[in-house]
Amino acid sequence: MSVGFMRRFDPAYVALKAALGEGRCGRPRVVHCVHRGVASAPGAVSEFSVTGSSVHEFDVVPWLLDSPVTAVSWHAPEGGSAPGLRDPQVMLLHTADGTLTTVETFLNARYGYEVRCEVVGERGTLQLAEPALVVSHLERTRSTAHPADWRPRFADAYRLELQAWIDSVVAARPSPLPSAREGLTASAVAEAVIASMRDGGRTVPVAVPAV
Repeated sequence: MSVGFMRRFDPAYVALKAALGEGRCGRPRVVHCVHRGVASAPGAVSEFSVTGSSVHEFDVVPWLLDSPVTAVSWHAPEGGSAPGLRDPQVMLLHTADGTLTTVETFLNARYGYEVRCEVVGERGTLQLAEPALVVSHLERTRSTAHPADWRPRFADAYRLELQAWIDSVVAARPSPLPSAREGLTASAVAEAVIASMRDGGRTVPVAVPAV
């Protein structure tokens, strides 16, 4: 069992996928993803931003669009927040349906943990709602708080994922969790992004793993 791609069980992402399936915004044309954290792990390098953070987008984007990633490119501003780490990073994903996705990963954003996703369609846009449960109005300021890491944001997703797996075991049904092939496919996207990183940001096709 793998719990690495819990976003497929997150209520906000599930609602976003349902809205896309209903055609609310028309045909998706562009997707914007943001994945930011407070601080990177000690010794983190540029590749870790791809394999440890962006890989979640590499799984959830084709799941949302029902279309595989076919080519990628990697980009970053000059300089970095730590030796060996280019941060933030921006990746462009091309999916087979013609949609273009931007993925921004910023490990050292400092202000808090945040995940965003917006789908721009032919008739409008759809996006994840603010997950904060309380809005403060204090000293002439309206504000919401950001969590320090991923645990408050995706606690429900992990619980729902594990419960779905338990229910499938009890009922002797196939597991609803992402398959090994889907995990390999996300890894193949990550490998293509790292190849682009090491080759000046060129567009790299994604090799579909054989199983």
